[in-house]
Amino acid sequence: MNGASNVLAQGEVNFPPSVEDFYLPSIVPWGAHNNYWFTKITFMVWLAVGILILFFLLSYRNPKLVPTKKQWLAESIYGFVRNNIAVDMIGHAGVRFAPYFTTLFCFVLLTNFFAIVPLFQISPNSHIAFPAFLALISYVLFNYVGIKQHGFVKYFKNALVPPAPWYILPLLIPIEAFSTFLVRPFSLAVRLFANMFAGHMLLLVFTLGGFAMLNANALLAPISVVSWLMTIALTFLEFLVIVLQAYVFTVLTASYVQGALAEEH
Repeated sequence: MNGASNVLAQGEVNFPPSVEDFYLPSIVPWGAHNNYWFTKITFMVWLAVGILILFFLLSYRNPKLVPTKKQWLAESIYGFVRNNIAVDMIGHAGVRFAPYFTTLFCFVLLTNFFAIVPLFQISPNSHIAFPAFLALISYVLFNYVGIKQHGFVKYFKNALVPPAPWYILPLLIPIEAFSTFLVRPFSLAVRLFANMFAGHMLLLVFTLGGFAMLNANALLAPISVVSWLMTIALTFLEFLVIVLQAYVFTVLTASYVQGALAEEH
């Protein structure tokens, strides 16, 4: 609802919302006209990075045997990702990936959470570029650890050649290649993007729809109230989606790493 506040302040309601609502103007005064190099989306990404770095640095700056509230929260987050994602998915070897998985989980969770924070009210992950870049990092990671574990030839042999009769392999190998090296990063990025994009559009529709009906006819005021109540209800639903998508993105990354480390297909 980034553009919604500006529209409402001007007394106008652009309804229905469109994809253009996701393309925010630059928030710095310099640069060419319609320059998008530093928008509110960019600011939120840097803010999320800064918040996470400061939070974990301050939490572990002076660790105590009886943890403080910040230390307890940081340890709980790390312990949850390490035990319930890294170790559960990969086994004991997953402990060495726990720092990356924790960083990934926290970053996706926080950038998703901006979607329901007043004055922000949009997630950077509703732009495909950010989920795509995160998926690219995970893609490089699972291929790198697979090659390092097995060697180049054996890794691709394990990934592409399933245990099947030789005469069906010409059909299965292209399918495995498409599934492993194209579908995985694509689906990882699109799943996160689509959920955050759709959530933002739904909140825009019900928020701006209420104002549109109110401006169109005063008799529609009760329906406008219902529309705004739906916005509140959808905000709680969006919170569940925010947490779930951060968890799913991290779990899928861990599962791809586990598959890359496995000795057999």
